[in-house]
Amino acid sequence: MPDTEHTPKRIVVGITGASGAIYGVRLLRALDAMAVETHLVITDPAEMTITQELPVSPADIRESASRAYAPDDLAAPIASGSFATGGMIVAPCSIKTLSGIANSYTDSLVIRAADVTLKEGRPLILLVRETPLHLGHLRLMVRAAENGAIIFPPVPAFYARPTNVEEMVDQTVGRVLSRLGITNDLYGVWEGMG
Repeated sequence: MPDTEHTPKRIVVGITGASGAIYGVRLLRALDAMAVETHLVITDPAEMTITQELPVSPADIRESASRAYAPDDLAAPIASGSFATGGMIVAPCSIKTLSGIANSYTDSLVIRAADVTLKEGRPLILLVRETPLHLGHLRLMVRAAENGAIIFPPVPAFYARPTNVEEMVDQTVGRVLSRLGITNDLYGVWEGMG
């Protein structure tokens, strides 16, 4: 059961065009179940990825958020530091988005909201999805981390012995929520070899 006293009441979620839109969708559903207000941005490339990877439409995903914004709406509330949130998660985070965040190139709402999150000292979690990584990718991750971002590639943990994709996704989503201080039961906690 989540600790609602310490659960942030408002989280920004960005879904970008990298493979793995299921992470953003599952994250939205988990936050909704915890009565956390969600502010969602789905990029144009993410719409194509969602259509290819998932049995739900981008419109259905937007409806599961408390509020959704167009990716070019730089006048949205989440583009301002005065709009208080408990942090932001970009799930998945494409290399293009990572590059914009790392270089403070705020030409889209996802990147602007991420930049605002960093400048306000709020947690920004990036589920960077790419492999293999070349040196340019790694340097972008270092730069983003130096600016305060939490680099959180969605790497499955097999000690939990997942039996399907959903369990692997839940493991990652649960750990992301935990990193934000949100207690949840989506993943198994390592308790040693005993």
